[in-house]
Amino acid sequence: MEKLTNKEEEIMRILWKIEKGFINDILQQMDEPKPHYNTLSTLVRILEDKGVVAHHTFGKSHQYYPLVDISSYKKQFMEDTMQKYFDNSFANLVNFFVKDKNISKEELDEISALIEKNRK
Repeated sequence: MEKLTNKEEEIMRILWKIEKGFINDILQQMDEPKPHYNTLSTLVRILEDKGVVAHHTFGKSHQYYPLVDISSYKKQFMEDTMQKYFDNSFANLVNFFVKDKNISKEELDEISALIEKNRK
């Protein structure tokens, strides 16, 4: 899956939430400052070219829907992030949050509990 820009990810989050919609439906859900209708339409067509969005045609209108579910996107995003920034090491990832983000002991305990739970 090709990397998405921040604006493309914003559009995808909207489509995942509303499941399908026309450009105006997506535009209504966007934060201010909202892009121009034509700009948004171009971005959605780029998402189609990337293979993450498709559409149904209704006359001259297109209703867009995601082809990639959010779980698949999260998985790909995390795998890429782990590889690029943490040498595929979960220890490096946790160490980053412990050192740089002041993760609390309670959060570390919760992470440990999740790891143990999912090992079983």
